[in-house]
Amino acid sequence: MNNAYNWYSTLIKPSWSPPSWLFGPVWTILYAIIAVSFGKVFLLAWQKQIPFLVVLPFVLNLIFNFAFTPIQFGLNGSTGSPHGNNLLAGVDILLVTATLIWAMVAIYPHVRWITYAQIPYLLWVGFATVLQLTITYLNW
Repeated sequence: MNNAYNWYSTLIKPSWSPPSWLFGPVWTILYAIIAVSFGKVFLLAWQKQIPFLVVLPFVLNLIFNFAFTPIQFGLNGSTGSPHGNNLLAGVDILLVTATLIWAMVAIYPHVRWITYAQIPYLLWVGFATVLQLTITYLNW
């Protein structure tokens, strides 16, 4: 994985790209929010207080979120081209954003605080989406 991070450091990034050390603390805070709020969603589903269609975007969001790092950093050597992996990572981050918005809308009628708790996650993922798509474009 170290080679992958070295590869990432060679990519052209926009001037507004945050320093790499910032990602760890931000995701630590966001994962704490996600654990509590998504955990509540899964508990409500287990207790049959909300339907599966409300839970589905939360499940998909976790899948796409956890897939991002292996796609972005794990595949760069296997395809022989950074373009495809940046492109796949771009598609994945769009799916993270879309499923997060879907999740926020789906849970709002049932437990509004969970929607509000996702706002920092949405802001960061929105920023990360624009950043990833910009990096993909700049390195194409």
